Amino acid sequence: MSVSLRMTRAGAKKLPFYRIIATDRRSPRDGRYIEQVGIFDPLRNPPELRLDFDRIDHYLKTGAKPSETVQGLIKTARKAASGSASASK
Repeated sequence: MSVSLRMTRAGAKKLPFYRIIATDRRSPRDGRYIEQVGIFDPLRNPPELRLDFDRIDHYLKTGAKPSETVQGLIKTARKAASGSASASK
């Protein structure tokens, strides 16, 4: 089974909310998934992004491929996390 990290859409019409999930690559976008590893809400100001880095790292180490969008979100979140850690020192 080839695992992919990607987004699935939730929320009402014109009010999108996205879950970042680990899923079988062959599953449909809003279909069955293995595990939810984060959320992304673009309508909040600033946009809300919460990720479970332990589980994301686990899936990446076992060969999961993130989508381009999810890869960018992970990179942004890691950059923000490292920036806030160095600012608090």
